[in-house]
Amino acid sequence: MANFALLFSIMCLSFIQLICFQANAQPTSGFTAVPLSQSNFELQKPYDLSPSDRYNFNNGVHRFWVYSTDKPHTPSSDTRPRSEIRIRGYDYSSGVWQFEGEAYIPGGTTATSITQVFGGSSRATTVMLRVYGGSITVYRSPVVLSNAYNRWFKVNVIHDVGASNVKVYIDDALRYEGSGAGGSNHYMKFGVYAEEGASNYMECRWRRIRLLRSN
Repeated sequence: MANFALLFSIMCLSFIQLICFQANAQPTSGFTAVPLSQSNFELQKPYDLSPSDRYNFNNGVHRFWVYSTDKPHTPSSDTRPRSEIRIRGYDYSSGVWQFEGEAYIPGGTTATSITQVFGGSSRATTVMLRVYGGSITVYRSPVVLSNAYNRWFKVNVIHDVGASNVKVYIDDALRYEGSGAGGSNHYMKFGVYAEEGASNYMECRWRRIRLLRSN
């Protein structure tokens, strides 16, 4: 009986350690970062303005801002205003890819996309993270972070093309897992892109940007 109790205790301890290991596992485990430089960062901004009118990069921080009355990024586009970076050189149609960065959203910015995995067959994107009234959401719901204004928080978005699966981590905690949207070509974007009902002024800052792929 004593041996059984000891064995049971060891099994319970091992299970608890496994749960703790999974809870503390880093989302980038099993991934390798690809090299990025400024040449990989293509700015999309109102077509009638200079880049410095809606973007700057200082001390490792990308700062994006846009107004709801701004023009789209090309004269022929009927999309809403944006100031965002499209990561070039790493478009993909297979594999498991991950975007990582730290974001900061000043209070007042709302109804705005801050990062996205572009490409899908059922819609234009596989996933979008937006800000609504200080909360970060996947599209309009669910909420993955409340009280997001005026502080830095870490974002990891993992896209498994073959499994049609998307995961969103906030500050290393899994906050969302769902299906992809199909599509044969994908790439990552980050910045500010106005959604329906957007505030007049929108701003987002990003730092420590990495793009990774599964080993």
